[in-house]
Amino acid sequence: MATRKSPSGLDTQLQDLHTKLDSARGEIAKRIFGQEAVIDQTLITLLAGGHTLLVGVPGLAKTLLVSTLGEVMGLSSRRIQCTPDLMPSDILGTEVLEEDDGGRKSFRFIEGPVFSQLLMADEINRASPRTQSALLQAMQERTVSVAGHTHLLPKPFHVLATQNPLEHEGTYPLPEAQLDRFMMEITVGYPEEHDEKAMIIATTSGKKTAVNAVFDGDALMAAQELLTQIPVGEKVVEGIVTLVRHARPETSPDKKVAESLAWGPGPRAGQTLLACARVSAALDGRPTPSLDDVAALAPAVLRHRMQPTFTARAEGVTVEDIIRHLVAKL
Repeated sequence: MATRKSPSGLDTQLQDLHTKLDSARGEIAKRIFGQEAVIDQTLITLLAGGHTLLVGVPGLAKTLLVSTLGEVMGLSSRRIQCTPDLMPSDILGTEVLEEDDGGRKSFRFIEGPVFSQLLMADEINRASPRTQSALLQAMQERTVSVAGHTHLLPKPFHVLATQNPLEHEGTYPLPEAQLDRFMMEITVGYPEEHDEKAMIIATTSGKKTAVNAVFDGDALMAAQELLTQIPVGEKVVEGIVTLVRHARPETSPDKKVAESLAWGPGPRAGQTLLACARVSAALDGRPTPSLDDVAALAPAVLRHRMQPTFTARAEGVTVEDIIRHLVAKL
């Protein structure tokens, strides 16, 4: 098991963080009715230092969730509405030629909306592949390059993107490399009946619900650093490695799984599962993660990093089916 530094001090800090996270959950719940699993998984991604892809049909409060998170987490946020005619410069920024009073000309860089702590890319799969790719460097390296110059992005920097199901008209599938940059692909479903009733009443009353900031950028980064110190048992690490390797056609000992997959998750999936399992434990007030955390997070972490073969899809086999099969063996 990993070594713990000052167990009592770490436990106290984690208890304080758990209290703050409960407060953040409460603030978000003022506007988002139900969807507890979606809220928790989104918070887990932020606290693990990553990016989130929210997938669901229109009208399920994906955009409202992201804007509310920006307020509750105290982050400077900007929004991009992705459309087919959106250009990379509309996201990253551009250089303009200016002339001063003395007639001297120089280029000045005008920052795009990517220069924020929380960037919301709404309906990201309606943007062209070229524009989608413009986010790759920003998401991975926290920098952008324009006209041969590299610009650092603010800290922390997180992308929360929303996506319509691919079956909808006017959508472009995200490149595999960009999908892998998202820690989780979170499926947003319809609310329960009682939540939908409460939402309808609250949102038609004419009153806008205010939320309070529980974190700020520095507090979020401090929490991210603290969470990396949570110890993880050898059994959990072995379970993560086994799950990821068994999800690849090249290394899976399960012949049925191997024949059903065109490609599987890379090492980043294992890194993500370990980081998110730590956060999941802290969110529930537990000192260490368990295999239950891994099992609960596996669908969101793996589903966008795996692809069934054409034959498997023709037989009705889905990524979710394969993940459930693998998780059952943990």
